[in-house]
Amino acid sequence: MRNRLVLGNWKLNGGLTQNSVLLAQLASKIIFNQGRKEQACGVCVPYAYLSQVQTLLTNTSIHWGSQDVSRFESGAYSGEVSASMVAEFGSRFALVGHSERRAIFGDTDEFVAQKFGAAQRAGLMPVLCVGETLEERAASKTGEVVVRQLNAVIAAYGVAALQGAVLAYEPVWAIGTGKTATPAEAESVHQYLRRYVANAESAGSVKVADTLPILYGGSVKKSNAAELFAMPNIDGGLIGGASLVADEFLGIWASL
Repeated sequence: MRNRLVLGNWKLNGGLTQNSVLLAQLASKIIFNQGRKEQACGVCVPYAYLSQVQTLLTNTSIHWGSQDVSRFESGAYSGEVSASMVAEFGSRFALVGHSERRAIFGDTDEFVAQKFGAAQRAGLMPVLCVGETLEERAASKTGEVVVRQLNAVIAAYGVAALQGAVLAYEPVWAIGTGKTATPAEAESVHQYLRRYVANAESAGSVKVADTLPILYGGSVKKSNAAELFAMPNIDGGLIGGASLVADEFLGIWASL
């Protein structure tokens, strides 16, 4: 059985007061029981708020993590935050390869793979983000792009490294635009990714494709979450703007 997950990405948003209000609302409603033991919920916050969320979410049902990690462990890299530093705040997750990191900050596939490895070595669960631009989609290159991004990790660490990790398909054209892939469109890419992992591991003894959670990210809202999450290969969502609104995020969680 695959674990199912709703993970919020606050991006460059937040404030000490508003964080406290939002997290209190979420923690009062997101309470695990035996019926949801295979499900998880988390928020990925700016580095500056890791201490605050650790304080507010410890002993709740909500996990936390960062939106990125450095590919370096230590050294003369001013402004970088290492995976081990993130882990010291009790973090569970670290996003790597988010499209905004790739497009705005120049994270190459190689750099993303290095960040994936750094997160895993620090005991974090890396959430590897893959996805195509509108131009790549129009050119029928979706499969080529997402496999290239995934292959950077497999080439560096082997397919077994995907154990204890999460894959997130986030079509760039659907992030913050209000556009969303239809459930069938998203499911098609998720199924393609899972089959690719299965084929990559076929020669080895470790099997991860059947248990690898694959999330969908791209303008997920409470109004469309249930339909998306009903697809057999969509195991939850990586939620952007809607994760900053308690009612929206709770509605998405309830749809898992």
